Amino acid sequence: MPLHRYTHAVLCRIPNSIQTKGEVMLDEARDQHAELAQLLRDFDIDFVEMPADEDSPDCAFVEDIAVVCNGVALIARPSDPSRIKEIETIRAVLKKELEIPLVEIADKNARLDGGDVLFTGREFFVGLSEFTNEAGARAVAAAFPEYPCVPIKVAEKKRLKGLVTMAGPDVMCVGAGKDSREALKRIEREATYTYQTLTVPEDSAANVIYLNGTLIHRHEDEIPASSKVFAEKVEFPTKSLRMSELAKFSLGLSSCCLLVRKPKHIRSL
Repeated sequence: MPLHRYTHAVLCRIPNSIQTKGEVMLDEARDQHAELAQLLRDFDIDFVEMPADEDSPDCAFVEDIAVVCNGVALIARPSDPSRIKEIETIRAVLKKELEIPLVEIADKNARLDGGDVLFTGREFFVGLSEFTNEAGARAVAAAFPEYPCVPIKVAEKKRLKGLVTMAGPDVMCVGAGKDSREALKRIEREATYTYQTLTVPEDSAANVIYLNGTLIHRHEDEIPASSKVFAEKVEFPTKSLRMSELAKFSLGLSSCCLLVRKPKHIRSL
């Protein structure tokens, strides 16, 4: 399977109720979300944009709700009970509109947040924190048995993809802070494969998307020092997006879209 090449995506519009989570410039947040949607259009990615759900302030952060790989979607189990309604919505979109087979987590004690699941193209790493537990990591391993799956302890209030993401083929983007460096050390110790690393000065810059041959990172106004690193070190195309408002309540870029590659032949379950 081509590494990190996608054909479809799922997005959700931003509800007014996101303001209940804290101070946010709502119009600016919606403009940033629209820029993300336009970027997906520029890459000829077909996407489903769900309407905002005012009963779910976090509904725009769709990455949390599912893990998609090889044409199969594992429905996550967030620790926040208020997100149960989002699970039903994502389940319907993936099954009915994108026609992707679903895997459900049978263990009622499992907790799994999609922002804790890092797929390198070769193996999975699953962050263990207050959002995801070992039972959740086992669910990822069971859903995608064709890949190694390694649980990685991360700082309690962090998600793995807020510390480490994929910045290219076999290249991990990691923040320079302590939590990021410790997560990377654990990954390197447990990894089946060898990866290069791209270290960025600002931890908020570590959440990137490698999308169909292009690296997507936050705008230089938000991560000035890291933008210089991307410009100097990355040899393939890059794009930047403003994410200041949406990143107040999420990891940033990856949280706001659920990327899907639909294979020509769907895997049977």
